[in-house]
Amino acid sequence: MGVRKVSELDWQGKHVTVAGLGVSGIPAARVLHGLGAVVTVVNDGDDERSRAQAAELEAEGVTVRLGDGATLPPGTELIVTAPGWQPDKPLFQAARAAGVEIWGDVELAWRLRGPEAAPWLAVTGTNGKTTTVRMLASILEAAGLRTAAVGNIGVSLLDAVLGEERYDVLAVELSSYQLHWAPSLRAHSAAVLNLAPDHLDWHGSMEAYAADKGRVYEGNRVACVYNVADKVTEDLVREADVEEGCRAIGFTLGTPGPSQLGVVEGILVDRAFVENRQKNAQELAEVSDVQPPAPHNIANALAAAALARAFGVEPKAVRDGLRAFRPDPHRIELVEEIEGVVYVDDSKATNTHAAEASLAAYDPIVWIAGGLAKGATFDELVTNSAKRLRGVVLIGQDRELIREALARHAPEVPVVDLDRTDTGAMSAAVQEAAALARPGDTVLLAPACASMDMFANYNKRGEAFADAVRALAATGRA
Repeated sequence: MGVRKVSELDWQGKHVTVAGLGVSGIPAARVLHGLGAVVTVVNDGDDERSRAQAAELEAEGVTVRLGDGATLPPGTELIVTAPGWQPDKPLFQAARAAGVEIWGDVELAWRLRGPEAAPWLAVTGTNGKTTTVRMLASILEAAGLRTAAVGNIGVSLLDAVLGEERYDVLAVELSSYQLHWAPSLRAHSAAVLNLAPDHLDWHGSMEAYAADKGRVYEGNRVACVYNVADKVTEDLVREADVEEGCRAIGFTLGTPGPSQLGVVEGILVDRAFVENRQKNAQELAEVSDVQPPAPHNIANALAAAALARAFGVEPKAVRDGLRAFRPDPHRIELVEEIEGVVYVDDSKATNTHAAEASLAAYDPIVWIAGGLAKGATFDELVTNSAKRLRGVVLIGQDRELIREALARHAPEVPVVDLDRTDTGAMSAAVQEAAALARPGDTVLLAPACASMDMFANYNKRGEAFADAVRALAATGRA
């Protein structure tokens, strides 16, 4: 059966089902109801929080069905889904069988843009998205442009598109989930920072995961930014259907070739958006302008600079924006230096790819790792990082997987295995790490795992680490 197309102009009386309450579902329901649609929200959960959210929406005239996210409401003409709902859910199978379109909140925002809407500079990748988008927004602001960091970063795209604020350009973070449900998105320019196995339980395979990431390049007008060190990202550019004249722009931590940005003798340089790029390069900033100047963060800065330059931003604004930027908490964040040992919180390193990038920034390291592995394996991570390790402290449910990888590939590295999940576990981990560390070392929380076995989220895990480090420092000063 063919898919019925929903008019982007006439929402009055359209029967729209919103799949999922939460940070995307509730705004979508309210926007659609305000446009005159007949909105039904379906939600798998039926807990106290869901009931409170449902009561608010129902008071506004929205129908909410709790505890049943599998059945397609009669008369549904469109589904707008929260990004995390998996494509194989029965609700979506029923929708496809009925010829009903399925959009995500990003797709809805894209369709609701006005004729004078700000263009989107989009960023995706396995790791570094939030940092890169915030760097990009800082650069755009330094150029005097009205902008905001939006999307998966926490600011609703619907708010950005439909609010009273008028933007010149938006810096948009997009997850693979969001891209899966955004078939008509066409960015001004976009970047895929890197690709490593993640969320494969949702996508079903690495190929499907990469394909969803690659959607960000579809229809790009000016630049498709890729990572020279990650060939898959370049392959995605080659496969994309872009507008005539759109260019492939690489970024590299080495010396850049033509149509690339890179690093030369501590300087970030542009050989892409300059005249005679075969011979010329434009200085953008110094490595020291990027904080922290870890290799993967320099790569983030280059990707942000490439997107900004694609939008016509001058070199000075790139430098000023990078100098003004400071990373969010729990992303390679310096907590304390105690007796010559530096303590760094990278709780956001929730997968092996992110942890390896974090470990590459320091030497020698006492590594605190573990949590929920999400199906990951750790042999490659340990092999590539073993020479940097002074010692390892393991926490969390799947720590045995890391311990076994260490036994295979770094048997000489001392390992402390903490078999506890109580509220004092992180404090014990920090104390064990301090005992292993020597002056000049870095104690690094880069768990390579998700946090939900012991903590509500990675933020809470990072806060527990920082609190434990500060308590250790206070003990030393007492």
